[in-house]
Amino acid sequence: MILYPAIDLKEGRCVRLIQGDMAQAKIFGDDPAAQAAIFAEQGFSWLHVVDLDGAFAGAPRNAAAVEAILGRVTIPVQLGGGIREMKTLEGWLAKGVARVIIGTAAVRDPEFVREAARKHPGRIAVGIDAKDGRVAVEGWAQTSSMTAEELGRRFEDAGVAAIIYTDIARDGILKGLNVEMTLALAQAVRIPVIASGGLASIDDVHRLLQPDCALIAGAITGRALYDGRIDPEAALAAIAAARGPASC
Repeated sequence: MILYPAIDLKEGRCVRLIQGDMAQAKIFGDDPAAQAAIFAEQGFSWLHVVDLDGAFAGAPRNAAAVEAILGRVTIPVQLGGGIREMKTLEGWLAKGVARVIIGTAAVRDPEFVREAARKHPGRIAVGIDAKDGRVAVEGWAQTSSMTAEELGRRFEDAGVAAIIYTDIARDGILKGLNVEMTLALAQAVRIPVIASGGLASIDDVHRLLQPDCALIAGAITGRALYDGRIDPEAALAAIAAARGPASC
């Protein structure tokens, strides 16, 4: 199980939203690259970065901040937000992004995901963000008629490296992950599933390390890290003890 610290970018700053509401953005720092370096120094093995402005605009809006992060750390970065064209996707891969997350385009243009996964095996993830059981798109501003499981199954044979599943209702409010729905998705598809939205404490980390959660490949943590509710050393030690040092 991999724990991914999150850096959400809005106007070049590190922020956290409440349930995806851009009007409820809390600023946690003006230097995303410095924050990335802190996470790397704390021992995290991956970074999860989202261009929030890009997710709403449909094209990158925080490129300078992302490039600064890539220039500051050597640990792999997975990036999402506004990546809806092959040129944009391949541009980020060329600049050093390890894995690109496709969200809205996975609903609107599934062949784009398939082509990207064929051309760049192991480097494409699908972001599935659910609101009231339905997949949300356009930076969570719109809800589709598709369920998370339906979207996940669409890419079973596409060679997608991972699915990042976010329960929007829990995102940013520190109420705990929706383990039940995440597990249901992980059981429905063969693609590794990463949990996101609501991780609030070390108890959530311990919950994910229980045997029944073995299908969950990782989890993303944001506000709980920034607020000090999760001690990075304790969280990574728990993962190392349960899965082995190479897993965290």
